[in-house]
Parts: sequence; structure tokens; C-alpha cells
Amino acid sequence: MSDLPTPQDATETALFSEGWDAVLSYADLCTSGSLTAHQLATEAFTRGMREVRAAARTHVRGAGRRTARLPTIPALLTAVRDTAAGWEADGQGHRLDPDLRLWLNSGRAARFSGPPLERPIALRALRDMQEADASLLWLAEVEALPLPAVARRLGLDPATVADELGQVRTLFRDRCHRAHLDTPMGARCRSYARLLDAVTRSPAADAPDDLSRHLATCVRCAEAAACLRLHGGGLPAALAGGVVGWGGLAYLERRRRAAEVRLGAGRPGGPDPAGGDPREGTGRSRVLRGGLLAAAVLLSALALGVSMMPFGGSGDDTAAAPDDRQPVADPSVSRPTTRPASSPPAPAATPSAPRTTAGSHRTEPDPEPQGASSATYRPGPGPRTSAPGATCRVAYQLVNQWPDGFQATVTVTTDKALTGWRVAWSFRDGQQVGQMWDATARQDGSRVIATAADYNRTVAAHGSLSFGFIGSRQDVNRSPHGFTLNGTACAGG
Repeated sequence: MSDLPTPQDATETALFSEGWDAVLSYADLCTSGSLTAHQLATEAFTRGMREVRAAARTHVRGAGRRTARLPTIPALLTAVRDTAAGWEADGQGHRLDPDLRLWLNSGRAARFSGPPLERPIALRALRDMQEADASLLWLAEVEALPLPAVARRLGLDPATVADELGQVRTLFRDRCHRAHLDTPMGARCRSYARLLDAVTRSPAADAPDDLSRHLATCVRCAEAAACLRLHGGGLPAALAGGVVGWGGLAYLERRRRAAEVRLGAGRPGGPDPAGGDPREGTGRSRVLRGGLLAAAVLLSALALGVSMMPFGGSGDDTAAAPDDRQPVADPSVSRPTTRPASSPPAPAATPSAPRTTAGSHRTEPDPEPQGASSATYRPGPGPRTSAPGATCRVAYQLVNQWPDGFQATVTVTTDKALTGWRVAWSFRDGQQVGQMWDATARQDGSRVIATAADYNRTVAAHGSLSFGFIGSRQDVNRSPHGFTLNGTACAGG
């Protein structure tokens, strides 16, 4: 018997290489430790590949008939979520992220397995597309792969793949529009359906005030707006949130970072192992980084509605919204903590971004001084503290905010070389950190401590460190105060 690999073996190997890293990355978000993540990933990957092959066989037997199925990677990610749900049902929920457990036991999770017409619009639209088109959309928008690499993977012409992607985006929008109209809805929502379609087609369109107010309070219509609005950088979040559900924003950030590593981003002249133009991948990463607000907005039902405000509607920032509007983590869990992503011992694994684990209520003494400042909120660099002779300077930037949440970044410049760092501050108005990237967070009351991830512990003298986070808030959202670096007070940036 020949030992040469068969075409089926080659296909299985390609599928393993393509999907394993994505599965492990999402499984790490869903669990409480790297070993548990690997166990969840292994079980989910086996389950997902079995389902993918079964769907492929059904598709072949039904040649000539259109069968709805997801592309390989989103199908595998769905298997991770379903496997985690099985763990929770079987009494193994203690192995999962606490926030995920809250989500799995909520109505938000039930939508993904409930009646088809009640499921997220993006999920229904993606399933309603031809698999090749859906794969192109997912690999380019969510996995953040450069278009030349996507073209090679799908057997497309690199010279025309950008045009094809534009057509597929439009096709996805049309499927979303159809799915929205098919969704059971009340008379008020139905009355806005045609107007919503019109104002999301162009960035120059103005939304009337009444539509803006409606989107600020209606979860389903706001979700539809996110899927229908292709401009503004929110499409990746609409896809990830609609297909993956919990942790969509964090997964997007991880895939962006994985793409940066593959492209040698941040190293001038760095090689592009995918064979494309490195500038393309880097530029795309910047778009995704700059679109984190859109991602957070699109993953929060309330913020989805607010995202329509730039069309011209004034809206009401204080309008109430349903309870399921959290960007990713549930801000009702009062003391979030984070941990960095694990480095998986698996094929085609790439470094991942850190993730946030909310739900730890452990109280530990804060080793850092509280400090004080009279700074108040304004967009751009934030508080200025009085710190004579300070060896560090901090810039707090509120990227944007919505009625129940906000996104911010912190940049600290240090005069001294660091082999590890810990940045702390105090919130003024009861804000809570939900998810953080490039650092691990611990919050005790108003005091937050952000600790370096494994990959960015070292900072050169006169260099800078930076991290960002999504937070929840009530009414006022003033800038924090009392910034310290390794226990030493920092001057305002």
C-alpha cells in the first residue's frame, strides 16, 4: 500500500492548518486557562470538522440545490461556542470564562440556537450566500488576511480580488436587508425598515431624529443598521458579533494581531510571508485598530443605534435600552480581570492578543498611591497631574463613548528602561473596565491596575507603552486620575 498522501489527506491538512489557530484563539477567550483552552479547542475542532464534512457531503448529494452552510472557519468557531455550551450544561461550566457563562445562560445566547428567523441577521445573511463568497468576506474582513493571500487560498485572481470583495460586500448587505425584512417585528419597526435601508446606503445620508432615537432603543433594528451600513469600518464587528456572538470584539483584535505578526508589521522593510504588499496588511491593521470604536459600537445593541447619529440625527444620549447591550463583557460584573492569551502548541499558531476575563471578585491590596488630579473629561490626551521630577508621562485618550460605555487608550512614556510594568489609576465616576488589550487588568473599586502582557514587558528608556480597553459607565465619564507607573506618580501627557 502506498504511503503517498492522497488528495483527501491534503484537503484535511489544509483544513487543519486554516482552522486550528482560529479555533484555539477563540477557545482561549472562552476558558480560564491555557490547558483548558487547548482541551476545549481540541473537542470543538473535532466536532466542527465532523460537521463541516457532513455539510459538504450533503452539499454534494444535493447538487443543483442550494444548501445553507457556513464557511469552514466560522463553522468551527460556532463549534467552539456550542461545545462551551455543552460544558456548561454538563456541569463543567467552572472551566469557562465567567462572563461567557453569564452569556450562555441569557437570552442573547438563546438567539443563536432559537427559531431561524430570530437568529442574528449577519449569521443568516452569511449562511444565505454561496460558500465561496462567504469565505472571501470572512477571511478578508474578520481574519484580516491580506487580499493576495485570500486570493491564493480561494483560487482567485489577485488582480481582481479587490473588486470581487466589493461585490461580495454588496451581496452581503442585500442578504442582510432580506433577512431583516423576514424577521418578525412590530409595526413601529416595520415602518422604519425602508427608511433604514435608505439611510445606510450612503455615508452622506442623513437619518431623521426619530429614526436615530428608535435605533438607540431597539436592539433588532440597531443590529440591522450595523449589518446594512458597509461604510465606517464596522463590517468586521457585524460579522463577528453575528456569527460568533460572545467575545466577538476580542476575537477580532486577536486576528488583527495575528495578521500583523504574519506580515511583519512594525518592522520597517519586514517581509510579507503571504507574498503580498506589506503596506496593504499594515494599512488594513490601522483601519481595524481605528475601527475598534465601531467594533465596540456594533457589538453593543445600544451603541449600534448611536452609530447612526453621524448621519445627521441628534438622538438622545440618555435614552434607555434593553439589558443586552454590553459591547463584549457584561459590565454588571463589577471587578473584571484579564489574562494574556496563551501560546498554543498547535500547527499554524500565531501570537494572539491578550484577552479579558471578567467576573473575578477577589479583593487585593492596592500597592500603589492613589494620587489626585482636578482634570475633567475632554477628547484627546487626558489628565495632567502635578508630579515634580516625574520619570514618566501619561496620556489618557477617550476614543469615544456611548450611553452605557466607552473606549479609551493609555500611553505612558518612561525615562527609564523597564523589564516589566504596572500602570495604575483611579476612576472618578464608577467606571468599570470590561475588556483590555495589550495589558492584563485588575480593578478594586475605583482603582485599576494594568500589568504588562508577556510580549510587551520590555520598554526601552525614553520609550512608550500603550494599551486600550472598553469600559462601562453610568452618566458622567470624567478622565481618571492618580496615574502611576510601577508605584511612581506620572506627569500628565
